[in-house]
Amino acid sequence: MTGLLFRRFIWFFPVIFVISLITFALMKLAPGGPWDRDAESKQVDPRTQKLLDQRFGLDRPLPEQYLRYMVGYPNAKGSFECGVVCGNLGPSYRQRGKNVQDIFFGVPEGDGRNFFHSKFGYSLRLGLLSLSFAVVVGIPLGVLSALRQNTSVDYIITLVTNVGVAVPSFVVAFFAIIVFAVGLHLIPVVQKSWSGITPWIVPAMVFGFGTLAQTARFTRSAMLEVMRQEFIRAARSKGLRERVVIWKHTVRNMLIPVVTNLGPALVGLITGSIVIENIFGIPGIGRDFVQSIGNRDYSLIMGTTLLYAVLIVLGNLSVDVLYGLIDPRVRSE
Repeated sequence: MTGLLFRRFIWFFPVIFVISLITFALMKLAPGGPWDRDAESKQVDPRTQKLLDQRFGLDRPLPEQYLRYMVGYPNAKGSFECGVVCGNLGPSYRQRGKNVQDIFFGVPEGDGRNFFHSKFGYSLRLGLLSLSFAVVVGIPLGVLSALRQNTSVDYIITLVTNVGVAVPSFVVAFFAIIVFAVGLHLIPVVQKSWSGITPWIVPAMVFGFGTLAQTARFTRSAMLEVMRQEFIRAARSKGLRERVVIWKHTVRNMLIPVVTNLGPALVGLITGSIVIENIFGIPGIGRDFVQSIGNRDYSLIMGTTLLYAVLIVLGNLSVDVLYGLIDPRVRSE
């Protein structure tokens, strides 16, 4: 188990390096720059633009720009300004006076404010609640569907999960707003406060619905496969009660492939939050990421991409740990 985790952790650094290199290249290949304005806005004076390029190092060769951002550079005071390797994601070119890490992790002033009131905290809260909803509801639905195979219960669950897989989350979000906000008036159309658990119920259910459907379908398939194994027949032939056979032998072995499927599901929840945040007005990092692409805010684009990459790698590493806890064969390696 330790060797497996060590090998996965070693791959962390090459993965982050390749992602950062590809993101940097795509940004520089895109036309325009961070000082460009739209047709209705006043354009930046060329001399001012030149001074800004010199200040932020955008006039230097591309390899040097990449190294300055990732590793660091000596600043005007003679000290070394460390880069991404030290956790410094760089300054935002549009949100003047703010570093990217301050935008992500800065906590607004106010009583009772903590990490979960930062923009990253809001996005993390949405992802964790959606994943919890998908797992807590999806796995029991899949088990129930397998135990009631070829019955009306199985057909209804299969229909719901097929809809969840086929319909995009943003379409479900629009229907949820129409039903719960406009029709039933259970939630406001525009949420003003995200304190407590109540405002998160509908966004988390909407965002986790697709993952729930995938989890339920995968659970059903894994459950049926395990139920056909010889050791299940042997357990029944020994006279064990059906409840013991199902929960002690079948469900436990079924969880091994289901947990493996949670890795891709977690990736989808992390990267897909951008759309849901914009629809429900959640003040997470998704809105800033969308704006940074239009504004060509290079540091914010790189910072968001690297943050997502780190979360995805750590999420898959957590799935490997959970996989080892469930499967003793992995722990013995």
